[in-house]
Amino acid sequence: MIRKSIPLVWFCVLCIPNRVWAQSQPEVSVDVKHDVSPALRDLPRSPSPSEPKHERRLRLTHGPRELVSQPDPALQSSAGPLVNTAAGQNFQGVGIGIDNSYFNCCAPPDTNGAAGATQYVQWVNLDFAVFDKTTGNLVAGPTAGNTLWNGFGGPCETNNSGDPIAQYDKAAGRWVLAQPVYVSPYMYCIAISTTSDATGTYNRYAFAAPNNTTLFPDYPKLGVWPDAYYASFNAFSGNTFTGPIACAFDRSAMLTGATATKVCFQQSSSVGSLLPSDLDGATAPPSGSPNFYMSFGSNSLNLFKFHVDFTKPANSTFTGPTVIPVATFSEACSGGTCIPQPSTSTKLDSLGDRLMYRLAYRNRSGTESLLVNHSIHVSGGKHSQVTGVRWYEIQSPNSSPTVHQQGTFSPDSTSRWMGSIAMDKAGNIALGYSTSSGSVFPAIRFTGRVPIDPLGTMEGENSIQPGAGSQVVGLSRWGDYSSMSMDPVDDCTFWYTNEYLMYSGTYNWSTRIASFKFPTCQ
Repeated sequence: MIRKSIPLVWFCVLCIPNRVWAQSQPEVSVDVKHDVSPALRDLPRSPSPSEPKHERRLRLTHGPRELVSQPDPALQSSAGPLVNTAAGQNFQGVGIGIDNSYFNCCAPPDTNGAAGATQYVQWVNLDFAVFDKTTGNLVAGPTAGNTLWNGFGGPCETNNSGDPIAQYDKAAGRWVLAQPVYVSPYMYCIAISTTSDATGTYNRYAFAAPNNTTLFPDYPKLGVWPDAYYASFNAFSGNTFTGPIACAFDRSAMLTGATATKVCFQQSSSVGSLLPSDLDGATAPPSGSPNFYMSFGSNSLNLFKFHVDFTKPANSTFTGPTVIPVATFSEACSGGTCIPQPSTSTKLDSLGDRLMYRLAYRNRSGTESLLVNHSIHVSGGKHSQVTGVRWYEIQSPNSSPTVHQQGTFSPDSTSRWMGSIAMDKAGNIALGYSTSSGSVFPAIRFTGRVPIDPLGTMEGENSIQPGAGSQVVGLSRWGDYSSMSMDPVDDCTFWYTNEYLMYSGTYNWSTRIASFKFPTCQ
């Protein structure tokens, strides 16, 4: 397989694939403020206050693209036997149905979460909750996201902007909870728990948004790595996408509550939305390994490497891309709205213009793998398509990145999108996603594979939660992401969370949290 390694520039003049690029200089700063919080269990536990219901703006990284129907050599149009997994928990998450009074302010819910030692933390748009992992019982919340910064002062305390991430630093046994501030001056707020108990105290940080807070830092995503917490942002100036920004935050300092440095690199608008790699499993990357960032291009994945040096930040580098050719594809919905639902003309959006969270990294006995997915066009016209989930396993990212396997999961005429993927310690892979069609209400399902399955194929899918209604009255926002994560205790149990509707309506989404494992993982 041919790969082209291209050093990075601040901007691309002609966007010629073999152009020689020049390394941009890092933007370096320290946190605006940090402190240690009171115990979360002692802070107010009320959800975010009621506000006018509204649709959160969809900020695409490019305008609509012409639909180009082309053969998909990676298409899996049928599936084998039902994926063989043992069901674990399956309980209601934050949203309509979690209690008798919960109020959805806005859409989409930005559903994500992670499992810790004994708890599961889920964060949807403006509220988070802590659950007992073994029973599914609610331990704390739903609580407004900015409650984490109660008493901290400044924009992190006074604003609750959504677009959150709930992570668990498996090596440290700490929670990592983050959300942006979308009111100028833009900020990024990160809270690191001081123990494995999500209801305890946190080291709280406020960082100025990259690029001197002048660019809107949309769609932040966060990955845990041995040397830093890595994040990506889609930067906008007004309505114009100016390119993604990659940032590293000093993990060692933040675990101790010390002053922490942030190192960022701005990319050009020719670089698509980026995801940072996120470590799964007990085996760390090779010593000195960079964090990997990935976007997609025309029938390709683009791999970047971020080496951060917090001692001498000017020595930090963000290099790439290495262009990895993949099977041909067209973006789902040309990046916009096209996914049908029953009994309504309202179509759902696909976020087909970007890779979907997470970029999951695993080191299995020296074999390094990156897993990622995105939503692509399978069949149909511009406004009513069948979409499928294109997924990849990239091996050897530190040396010669290779597509070990890839596939498009679309076994029937139901659309599948908004996926998230992960691998357990035995090499089993699970892929969760949303499903919908003109006769199937939006629902939550998953599929998976074991190492002996033919490369590029998934087994028959399983249901987590059937849908019971369509999103109507012109509300097309869905997602903007879901989350498949690994349990840090056994490294075998997958946890997945996504949205669905209990009944047709507007701003009435619910979420579900489910766990399962393959019997071959012990």
